[in-house]
Amino acid sequence: MVLELNASDDRGIGIVRESILSFASTRTIFKSGFKMVILDEADEMTSDAQNALRRVMEKFTENTRFCLICNYLSKIIPALQSRCTRFRFGPLDMQQMSSRLDFVIENERINVVEDGKKSLIRLSDGDMRKALNILQSTSIAFDIVNEENIYTCTGKPQRNDIAKIVDWMLNEDYKTSYHNIMELKTRKGLALDDILAEVHTYVHRVDFPAVVRMQLLDKMANVEHRLASGTSEKIQLGSLLAAFQVARDIVSNSINEAS
Repeated sequence: MVLELNASDDRGIGIVRESILSFASTRTIFKSGFKMVILDEADEMTSDAQNALRRVMEKFTENTRFCLICNYLSKIIPALQSRCTRFRFGPLDMQQMSSRLDFVIENERINVVEDGKKSLIRLSDGDMRKALNILQSTSIAFDIVNEENIYTCTGKPQRNDIAKIVDWMLNEDYKTSYHNIMELKTRKGLALDDILAEVHTYVHRVDFPAVVRMQLLDKMANVEHRLASGTSEKIQLGSLLAAFQVARDIVSNSINEAS
């Protein structure tokens, strides 16, 4: 009564015309209710396959129901969207993830400390699959799952490293801070993209004046855009440092004017 397909693997028009059509077109004599076709990652289907699926949905709606699961609604053609009821699922909250992680940790007998569990929840951003993947990778690589091992396994910069980087950018001169950050990046194998994402979060937590925060976020957005375009990380690191040097000067000037 149920046909489940991963549309990212079986995404051609042939699958729609063969497997889905033959399943949807037949009725069962001794079973009541509807047949169910579940297409996971339906946004990876080709346009021709989606158009063929539209015709199948129209023709066999009396005995078959279709469930399309996707990440990006914009990749589903409007004709299919109009024939479906949309359900949006947001990220899981901390309590939901915590209870499920406890269940997995207990059944798999994994040595996880409290700061490791918090790091799993923080890095996954409400994505349970991502949290379990990180947990599995870290438990295979290390005997204990703690914050340091999780950040090492994922390649993300640790929070104390980000605090050091921001401290250098705000309090050290340009040459010293550039040298220190480059040395840290090389030693720990960090990407400027990842550093930028964590610094962005850190900036929101620091009590900067509004004008300073806006200036920093604007410059950081430009740096991220240029990195995405494939520019040199060394040059963009210099641009990021310059933005923080300017922010420091703005803060100093405002303090002097106030005094």
